[in-house]
Amino acid sequence: ALKSKGCSPDEIENPRGKKGVLKNKEVTNRSKGTAEKLKPEDITQIQPQQLVLKLRTGEPQTFSLKFKRAEDYPIDLYYLMDLSYSMKDDLENVKSLGTALMREMEKITSDFRIGFGSFVEKTVMPYISTTPAKLRNPCTGDQNCTSPFSYKNVLNLTSEGKLFNELVGKQHISGNLDSPEGGFDAIMQVAVCGTQIGWRNVTRLLVFSTDAGFHFAGDGKLGGIVLPNDGRCHLENNMYTMSHYYDYPSIAHLVQKLSENNIQTIFAVTEEFQAVYKVKKKKSREISFCLFFQPVESLILMILYSLSSEVILENSKLPKGVTINYKSYCKNGVNGTGENGRKCSNISIGDEVKFEISVTANECPKKGQNETIKIKPLGFTEEVEINLQFICECQCQNEGIPNSPDCHQGNGTFECGACRCNEGRIGKECECSTDEVNSEDMDAYCRRENSTEICSNNGECVCGQCVCRKRENTNEVYSGRYCECDNFNCDRSNGLICGGNGNCKCRVCECFPNFTGSACDCSLDTSSCMASNGQICNGRGTCECGTCNCTDPKFQGPTCEMCQTCLGVCAAHKDCVQCRAFKKGEKKDTCSQDCMHFNMTLVESRDKLPQPGQPDPLSHCKEKDVDDCWFYFTYSINANNEAIVHVVETPECPTGPDIIPIVAGVVAGIVLIGLALLLIWKLLMIIHDRREFAKFEKEKMNAKWDTVSHGT
Repeated sequence: ALKSKGCSPDEIENPRGKKGVLKNKEVTNRSKGTAEKLKPEDITQIQPQQLVLKLRTGEPQTFSLKFKRAEDYPIDLYYLMDLSYSMKDDLENVKSLGTALMREMEKITSDFRIGFGSFVEKTVMPYISTTPAKLRNPCTGDQNCTSPFSYKNVLNLTSEGKLFNELVGKQHISGNLDSPEGGFDAIMQVAVCGTQIGWRNVTRLLVFSTDAGFHFAGDGKLGGIVLPNDGRCHLENNMYTMSHYYDYPSIAHLVQKLSENNIQTIFAVTEEFQAVYKVKKKKSREISFCLFFQPVESLILMILYSLSSEVILENSKLPKGVTINYKSYCKNGVNGTGENGRKCSNISIGDEVKFEISVTANECPKKGQNETIKIKPLGFTEEVEINLQFICECQCQNEGIPNSPDCHQGNGTFECGACRCNEGRIGKECECSTDEVNSEDMDAYCRRENSTEICSNNGECVCGQCVCRKRENTNEVYSGRYCECDNFNCDRSNGLICGGNGNCKCRVCECFPNFTGSACDCSLDTSSCMASNGQICNGRGTCECGTCNCTDPKFQGPTCEMCQTCLGVCAAHKDCVQCRAFKKGEKKDTCSQDCMHFNMTLVESRDKLPQPGQPDPLSHCKEKDVDDCWFYFTYSINANNEAIVHVVETPECPTGPDIIPIVAGVVAGIVLIGLALLLIWKLLMIIHDRREFAKFEKEKMNAKWDTVSHGT
């Protein structure tokens, strides 16, 4: 755009963004058992640690991030257990958990600490019974239970597994009235009371064990508690003292605090409440999930799994107009983009994965100040700090001339070839004062005749002149005295403005030579309409926009050469089809020279031949070959003016007479006819003999009658 306005290349500035790495400490490579003993702050799992990105609007800056789960990395684990009466049996299992966990964790880290806490419920009605006797012993019968409480920190994080077992062994079951428990109050205090719990800046695991559901924000109203949970630490003498004052935390609030403190949570619950806690897991990527089984080994396996699971990157809040994209390169060649580009699954201790991260500024901050964003893996304390510096001005702006005479007698700063007006002045050359300009009078100069739209709604009226609005796509511009024209609202063809065959000027296409039409989609070139005889459309049609429009209804095809009802189409191609398909016929010897002008496909039967109804004109043919056999084929011409032939691969040949059946039939016929004649003759003879015998008998009777008569 600048070059088209006459700017010389030497005077055009084109600053580019760039990136710089300020801190790039290599990820720690060591294995358990090495002599080297590092402090948690000296172990590096993410690289680089600090960058600076100079961003120009619309130009992304990309950098690579490496993450490796360090071996022998310190682990803090806090076990938070429900001590309501229904958990009585499970308390016995937990008493041996400390030494068991110590034994298993020594296999993956030499620096492991464990702590223990318990919870029951808010100490107000209707969650517990507040009668004096029930406050002393909430259980019924002869059961000896401890007084109810909300949350108690029994053991700060320690490396002494035996102490864990000892203190847990001294715990007693308590009781409450309703089924849901007050575990969320306890989780909140474990998350925010880092000093009292003893959390270090290492891998933090929280195991939450219960056999019931949970109360959450709003349930406190049942006990007259309406103040929202403040998310602060309220532990005194290791007891939560404000359960009667603050409501339960919401799930979102709890997830926020767990994320802020880099605590990964494992829910060990009964199968009955699996679905309830799965809902909570979906709301947070900080949470793992397992069923609660009696063997302690099941819990240990789940804890180890949490150390060999997903790595998910999250970023702090982005400045307005800044976007970030992730691409992951995980184990076994698995790559991800979009939301899947943030994470890698099945990452074990010692595995290394890479991410490609692109940061783009889509606009400049109002004051152009620098911004800082941070990226970190969920559940880890390490992070990448990125300082964003925005390129919003050219170098020539530093060389501007204040109060320049080129800006209407010094009413602006002349910089980069244009005026930047002083406050209170407007106009291309700062020629107008905002105090002196009557907007109604000036607007009249910015309206077209018989129109109420100022600058066609595509610009602003400044000092009686239209200043057209800029578009995000710099190639699309409004123009004209009233901003009534543009170069992007012309008719389109094939998704392109003016079909790519012209220029859009003031919403009308100006077509290149040999093109016409409102979208320049009609070609004036007639070469595609030329028939094989050299005539346009075979003399039987007109060439319109590079396509034949056949005027004779009998003719079809790209060049009006295909006639399904005309004689000679089948006969003309008979010999070539015969020689190519069956290697015989008159053109057998010259087939490769004379008969290669069509594409041939063999089919199994006549049913497989193309049938009428297809877009290309089609002729069905039946011809005799040199052996008096019938062969079938179709002939068509496609849109690319290519001849297509489909041939039935087996001709239908007449079969000769079978002599033996004929002779046998004739002989059999003669014999049968002879037998029939003999039977007829025999039948006639029997009839004749019977008649003669009857005649004889009659005459005999007559002769006997005559003898009797004469004797008398």
